[in-house]
Amino acid sequence: MTNTIATPAEEPPACACGAALAEGQKLCRKCAARERWAKRQAARLRVKRRRNLNRRPPRDPHRTTVQGVTP
Repeated sequence: MTNTIATPAEEPPACACGAALAEGQKLCRKCAARERWAKRQAARLRVKRRRNLNRRPPRDPHRTTVQGVTP
């Protein structure tokens, strides 16, 4: 039996998908691209939903006739 305590070797950081990361990285290139795509997709859906939510006629349509005046 020995009295020395061995410290485990420092493991390089890894992404959630298992890819090795360089120093300072939080996500690998593939996962970062997926994250950006998901954010853009959510924004597109949010805008699309908002557009359909309240479609109103224009404030001053030029085709309307003035009341009391007939062409």
